[in-house]
Amino acid sequence: MSEDVLTENAPLDLRFSEEELETARGEIVSFIEDTVDAAGAEGAVLGLSGGIDSTLTAYLAVEALGEEGLHGLTMPARVSDDELMSDAEAVAQSLGIPYDVIEIEPIAEQFDKAFPEGVDDRTAAGNVRVRTRAVMNYYVANVENRIVLGTGNRSEAMTGYFTKYGDQAVDCNPIGDLYKQQVRQLAAHVGVPHELVMQTPTAEMWAGQTDEEEMGLNYDHLDAVLALHVDGPLSKAATVRYVDGVSEDHVDRVVELVDGSAHKRTMPPSPGLSLSE
Repeated sequence: MSEDVLTENAPLDLRFSEEELETARGEIVSFIEDTVDAAGAEGAVLGLSGGIDSTLTAYLAVEALGEEGLHGLTMPARVSDDELMSDAEAVAQSLGIPYDVIEIEPIAEQFDKAFPEGVDDRTAAGNVRVRTRAVMNYYVANVENRIVLGTGNRSEAMTGYFTKYGDQAVDCNPIGDLYKQQVRQLAAHVGVPHELVMQTPTAEMWAGQTDEEEMGLNYDHLDAVLALHVDGPLSKAATVRYVDGVSEDHVDRVVELVDGSAHKRTMPPSPGLSLSE
């Protein structure tokens, strides 16, 4: 049951059974293969960050497409952690996939020069770097007739924890149905090294940034609120009673994140003119 993927204070066990794990693995692998085939593509491009989401996606993509079917891109910026970038290259090397290291800072700096007012806005500057990576993913994908694989999980998608037209500018999200706890479990199941499975998640938008600090609660508590209250039937009060360490403020924060990011999960709206009625 991959017990070691649960953090010490995890309030809710969302892990799959061994049979469910194998089913999820098989369906995701088939999904990747079918998506590439449907696009008439020759493989996929994947940005490798050294984190658990991109690492798991890489493992499953190689299972679906073979080593030559996946082209990895490691794209460090000025705030990138050297250890994470080293992990990203190590993943590519261990899987035997072709990969390139592309320094995106010189590209992003051109945006800073064009609009210097944004340099000190760490969110705006961080988003520029995330979006630059998306452009590089598609540049390589277009040249090589590949699709771009996303690395987003369900926890991130529901709370909007991604950059619009950045890390979710992709053709598909193979692990998009999995809560973060389930991502860790499936990663351990397919053989991802334990130190990567339990690594502190970061989008590396600025130095020292972590996902959980920015969201205001850790992933295990976030997953519990999402599964029981947002996706599930429990009221706020029942969720607080059931989940140790979660307050009403935490539930309100998760709901706020979900509601406030709805625009990220939909196509850009149009006015819906009624002239034909």
